[in-house]
This record gives sequence, C-alpha cells and structure tokens, in this order.
Amino acid sequence: MRIGQGFDVHRFALGRKLILGGVEIDHPRGLAGHSDADVLIHAIIDAMLGAAGLGDIGMHFPDSDPSFKDASSVELLRTIAYAVNDVGFEISNIDATVIAQEPRITPHKPAMVNTVAMAVGIEPQQVNIKAKSTEGLGFTGRGEGIAASAVVLLTARDTSNEAYDRLVPF
Repeated sequence: MRIGQGFDVHRFALGRKLILGGVEIDHPRGLAGHSDADVLIHAIIDAMLGAAGLGDIGMHFPDSDPSFKDASSVELLRTIAYAVNDVGFEISNIDATVIAQEPRITPHKPAMVNTVAMAVGIEPQQVNIKAKSTEGLGFTGRGEGIAASAVVLLTARDTSNEAYDRLVPF
C-alpha cells in the first residue's frame, strides 16, 4: 500500500466558470489558472501521483504547454488514473477537503463524488469529499480563493510487477 497527499490553491477571478470536483457551480467568480483551475481535482491528482511515485501535476501538465490551456481537470484526472493503473496500482480510496468561505460546497458534494469516482474507475463509496470554512481567517476566509487537500491510498495489484519494482527501491 502507498499513500499520497496533495494540496492546491487558486485565487478567484472574474469571467471564469467555477469548477470544483468536475462540477460547475453557480458563482459570480471562477478560479484563475491555466486549465479549468479545478483546485479539488488538482489536489487529488497530486495525491495520486505522490502515492505512485510519479512526480507532480506540473511535471505531467505544465502551465507552459498551450495544449493544457482551459483543459478539463477531470480529463487530466482520468489520464493520471490510467498512468497509476499502468504502473500496477489500484485506487483504494480518496479523501479530500475543500477549504472555502464561499460558495457552499455541501449541496454539490454528491455530484463531485460521482464525477471523481467515474473519472478514476472506482465506486462512489471509495471517495469522500469534505468542506471546511476558515471562519473568516486567511485568504480563503476573506473570499480571495479556494484551497483543497487530498489523500489517496493505492494498493499494488501485483508486487512482482516490473513497473512496481521500478518505483519501490527496497
């Protein structure tokens, strides 16, 4: 078993859609970023990559590459799920937290859970998404942006797998 942790932050920006967990949320501001700036999906991607020993999101989808401009983060997540599978791992579970004063996340959590589960090929019961405010403190509390953190547990399908052996140096 391998565990990975991910974290991401994006500031609010006018003129952009707000996408969280692959779900469009009605809000006057979206998040600034090269792709669709889905802070929750980005944290999950980094957690998956970390657990598999495959680097970070910037290595795979650099913001200097114009092909990722306005890219769907759900598609990026799907790509990383395939990569994690290709090196011999299955996703056991995903646990993520959205940190935002606004908008309210709870009404959108079921759709986010289903979107994430479908994108990575696991059951919705294996995905947990929580929402926290910061009680008005910090940049999230002032409504300047949104942060997210995620933890992913991977299980090796076959520890004799050649790809697994490349990742685990013991």
